[in-house]
Amino acid sequence: MIFVPLPFVVALLLFIVQFRLLRQEDWRAPEKRPFLLLIGIYALQSVLIGIRWGYDVLAIMPAQAILAAMIAALAWVSFRSLTLEGPASFAQLWPHILPAVLIAALLIFWRELTGVALTLIFLGYGAALLLLARHGPDGLIASRLDGALLSYRSLLITAAALIAAALADIYISLDFDRTGGTHGGAIVALGNVITLLVLGGAASIASGGQPAQEPSLETAPTPPSMPTEEDGEVAASLDALMQSREIYRDPELNLNRIARKLSLPARRVSIAVNRIHGISVSQYVNEFRIRSACDQLIRSDEQVTRVMFDSGFISKSNFNREFLRVTGTSPTDFRRRRISGVADTADAKAPAFVSR
Repeated sequence: MIFVPLPFVVALLLFIVQFRLLRQEDWRAPEKRPFLLLIGIYALQSVLIGIRWGYDVLAIMPAQAILAAMIAALAWVSFRSLTLEGPASFAQLWPHILPAVLIAALLIFWRELTGVALTLIFLGYGAALLLLARHGPDGLIASRLDGALLSYRSLLITAAALIAAALADIYISLDFDRTGGTHGGAIVALGNVITLLVLGGAASIASGGQPAQEPSLETAPTPPSMPTEEDGEVAASLDALMQSREIYRDPELNLNRIARKLSLPARRVSIAVNRIHGISVSQYVNEFRIRSACDQLIRSDEQVTRVMFDSGFISKSNFNREFLRVTGTSPTDFRRRRISGVADTADAKAPAFVSR
């Protein structure tokens, strides 16, 4: 019977994820390309892990170390691209080639320091990702609003995975010192496979892929401070833009696009929405989408799925989740009760968000 190491199976799954993303029409978008490359490197690293631990090929280890450094740096570059108003310049990207160059140099001239350097690289980029997350989902201005929360959670997962990998390396070093590496092999093999699978899923979600089931309700952010007159003006301009041009119907809408239409920095728009309405930008836009969906459910016989797409949603689970948050009921029950003329407490909530 042919032996197929588990990392090869993980690599196959990651390549399938990458292929599915490549089939999307917008895969060439600047914010998606780093994630596609990242998933490819995850898959390649999983293949190398399978060769190393499945067939005990030690010669593959230098390539593993260099790829590990590339993974940490590219993970940060990928999520950083979601916070930028445009494509990153070469001047912003080239410093993140240095970790892989450093590891390659250490493998040639000072191999004993390779492990320490990799641990520091993973800790450094993990901490940098946590700093990137400090502004919450609204900080990911290039992420589609329909999936901003998922992208944000993928960012946190990736940061935690990099830090956990660094801590695991420290434990393995201690294990080698104390027991001669009795448990090190099992930890490396299993830990790397699980980590790569989790990271691949996180990268897929952050780049625009949809999971089978979305997480629980998004909580409203805490307003940074009391709203100012400028916040009110920005919020009023945004309300007018939403009502007059109905940009919420664009399923690819993100905070960056909204800010450009208002000729304002994305952070300024986010702060205004947080302070005036007490919710995130994605929740704010989704309330307009739900209002549109409610109107269509009452005035037309269109199927719920068609209403969902026409309102700007592309994920059924997200549509149902947001509909429940805003109206207190499901789309099907909302239509049935409205048509039958039954008014209850849940239905009474529906008009509340119309008058912003």
